[in-house]
Amino acid sequence: MPLAVGNDAPNFTVKDTNGNTVSLSDFKGKTVVLYFYPKDDTPGCTKQACSFRDAKDDYQGKDVVVLGVSVDDEASHQAFTQKYNLNFPLLADTQKTLVNAYDVDGGGYAKRVTYVIDGNGKIIHVDSSVNTATHASDVLAALGL
Repeated sequence: MPLAVGNDAPNFTVKDTNGNTVSLSDFKGKTVVLYFYPKDDTPGCTKQACSFRDAKDDYQGKDVVVLGVSVDDEASHQAFTQKYNLNFPLLADTQKTLVNAYDVDGGGYAKRVTYVIDGNGKIIHVDSSVNTATHASDVLAALGL
């Protein structure tokens, strides 16, 4: 069962697409869209990632950071990012640290769940019934942006 609105978001430190270390605390003061997805370069996951890519202009200037998370490694994330020209970081949760902390373990992959975390580290929105094609705009609508 996913974490609930009002919970403190578990902090984390993992590597991103390019091998950079990323922590939730890096984004203090910003809204973070932390979306978990099962696997790079699969049909639903590709639709979801491309919805965020295509909504870049809608997110810009709103202090919103998008981070995709799966248990795929950095090399897989790099190939996925290059193939679809993704313009946001993917986090490589190969040890399932985030998957377990955010309670989205699907048994070898991450369940498709999105958490929106406010600038103080509180969960303000949870979406566990994601429409992959419209997800980026659905998140903005849920936030009233």
